[in-house]
Amino acid sequence: MFRTLVLLLLSGSTITGAVAGEVSLGVAANFTDTTRELAKRFEAETGYMVSASYGSTGKLYAQIKNGAPFDVFMAADVRRPALIEEEQAGVPGTRFTYARGKLALWSPAAAAFENAESYLAQQPFSRLAIANPKTAPYGLAAQQVLEHLNQWEALQPKLVRGDSIAQAFQFVVSRNAQAGFVALSQIKAWKEDEGTLWNVPQAYYQPIDQQAILLKHSADKAAARAWMDFLKSDTAITIIRNYGYDTAN
Repeated sequence: MFRTLVLLLLSGSTITGAVAGEVSLGVAANFTDTTRELAKRFEAETGYMVSASYGSTGKLYAQIKNGAPFDVFMAADVRRPALIEEEQAGVPGTRFTYARGKLALWSPAAAAFENAESYLAQQPFSRLAIANPKTAPYGLAAQQVLEHLNQWEALQPKLVRGDSIAQAFQFVVSRNAQAGFVALSQIKAWKEDEGTLWNVPQAYYQPIDQQAILLKHSADKAAARAWMDFLKSDTAITIIRNYGYDTAN
């Protein structure tokens, strides 16, 4: 009995991820606030519980590769869910785009800039926050914007990189950076400073199509299947759009 108890304690995270009435999510950091609202509605409608871990898409992908007990991977790009499918770690046919993200340049200071492109060229700030382009799709989008504006190399000394878009946003709201490229959804969820906002033209960066996939070890898990269906429902689509995303429907 003692050995059994020890084994159960040591494997606790796996057991948590496998609870029949709960769906465990690995969610891109930009989708944190949206997921919390979606989870409340899902739990109320289905009786299933939701647990979620948030982080950069690249780091979540690495965790899944190392055995993280998520049932569903909700990335901020297409590439990592496609890799999960190619590596036969995901259930074929379940991968779909649940949201298309939008990038914004934002400062919590009022009237921080009138013309965002001039602001970036003139650099009247000491720090500009972005997410790490290597692990966070929103960081890659920010890099593409700055390359489009021919400012990527010039701004290198002033860029501060967050591990995820959530950390990049925190750099800005804490005033450790005067402005930053963040997800529009983060600003919509922010209830304090209105600040100064530039909705970056989507022609300046590649589309941020965010895809979800059901992981193979949860193929027969009813709660996980129910969550995937819920993401396609009218209720979920309305919530997702209210947070500043586009959807396929």
